[in-house]
Amino acid sequence: MNKDYWEHRYAEGNTGWDVGYAATPIQQYIDQLTNKHLKILIPGAGNGHEAAYLFSKGFEHVYVLDIAKQPLTHLAQQVPYFPKSQLLHQDFFELEDEFDLIIEHTFFCALLPEWREKYVSKMFNLLKPKGKLVGLLFDFPLTEQGPPFGGNKELYEELFSSKFDIQLLDTAHNSIKPRAQRELFVKMYPKK
Repeated sequence: MNKDYWEHRYAEGNTGWDVGYAATPIQQYIDQLTNKHLKILIPGAGNGHEAAYLFSKGFEHVYVLDIAKQPLTHLAQQVPYFPKSQLLHQDFFELEDEFDLIIEHTFFCALLPEWREKYVSKMFNLLKPKGKLVGLLFDFPLTEQGPPFGGNKELYEELFSSKFDIQLLDTAHNSIKPRAQRELFVKMYPKK
């Protein structure tokens, strides 16, 4: 599950996680944000629907990161005015920066389960002291099959609680129909 793996998935059109628009729970969260100066990261952003939505709402400091080039090219074509310098073609674990908000959507579940503790540490390091990690985590049994790899509320609480104060981790009430009752909306703050 390296760069070549994801490049191949995009080349084959094997992108079942892409619903074609910003996920409803995340879109409704974005609609509540008032500070347009937030520096926002969307890692593993795929075709960047959430980034395009944020940009359309006046958020100019949105950074999209993906290890595969195709989704970044797609976003640049769909939103030609999106700053090219904010399209980050690199490995998430090599990123050095700080953000006010990181939006999680189908990135965590795409990582091998043994990388999850590394993910938590990296998210902690990438967030400013008053930053937030917000988004969706899948709620179905964790198996060897994936991606997507599953998990549940108890597993996530155990995983994140050492570095984050979890404000919200509950079933998303506004998921799209195929994901209804299978997504948890999460909002957490780094313990800095």
